[in-house]
Amino acid sequence: MANEKKKTSIGGQALIEGIMMRGPFLTSMATRLPDGSIDVETWDTHKGKKAHWTRKVPFLRGIFNMVDSMVVGYGCLMKSAEKAGVEEDPTKFDKWLEEKLGDNLMKVLGGVAVVLGIALAAVLFIFIPTGLSSLLKPLLGAGIGLSLIEGLIKVIILVGYMWLCSRMKEIHRVFEYHGAEHKSIACYEAGLPLTVENIRPQRRFHPRCGTSFLFLVVFISIIVGSFISWDNPAIRMLLKLALIPVVVGISYELIKLAGRSDGILTRIISAPGMWLQRITTCEPDDSQIECAIAALEAVIPEDENADRW
Repeated sequence: MANEKKKTSIGGQALIEGIMMRGPFLTSMATRLPDGSIDVETWDTHKGKKAHWTRKVPFLRGIFNMVDSMVVGYGCLMKSAEKAGVEEDPTKFDKWLEEKLGDNLMKVLGGVAVVLGIALAAVLFIFIPTGLSSLLKPLLGAGIGLSLIEGLIKVIILVGYMWLCSRMKEIHRVFEYHGAEHKSIACYEAGLPLTVENIRPQRRFHPRCGTSFLFLVVFISIIVGSFISWDNPAIRMLLKLALIPVVVGISYELIKLAGRSDGILTRIISAPGMWLQRITTCEPDDSQIECAIAALEAVIPEDENADRW
């Protein structure tokens, strides 16, 4: 591989004892099996999906890509747990679901996971912040100060949630794979051969990370929320729920811009998310880096320009 720097569109996700990578044509999942070997599975990135104009229109594409990433990511997460041998024996309900849904089981579970994920986000970042900050309305009034308090609560919840997750042993190991994913992509973008020795010294922070995207969603929601009246907190919550697609669409375009450019503006945009990655990524060991290499090599296109960002 020539030592030529570039920005790649390839991105990934840390799994249970493994990593998923999505390239322009192929998606892969590399999992460390109980016997120590690495199992690599690949499939068409756009398998069974028809090209749709909404996937290319700015602001609209962010909504569809987020939902798609959540569904695919959840499916890979469950599959990796099964391959790594960490899943518990299936219950009667699990067997009933598998019998009724068959090959559609993971798609249905992925859809349910997306709905539950959005519901949890709404509780954590809309209902709780709005409810708590509205208690201060008699003291602060309904101006910008109250919106800033609401925004501060959102940031505290986001950072606190991530920090608590990082304290869990199982999640901490996932965060190590997250670091391996970022480091391998950084090595690839630097134009260096994908070896453990080359990947190990790379930075584990990346501007296109999902952590950065989450922070942008929270930040944009704070700005959008500042324009919504505080006259009725219940109506304010409903309006913010309705504006979730707008917030996601704007955040997606900003994360794409941050991944494409190294200018001062994009560095400012990326800075808070990169800082948060100190919580959601950890330094990986060599075996985790080997998984990242296996996953990344499987999706690199033959045409070196096909995956340019």
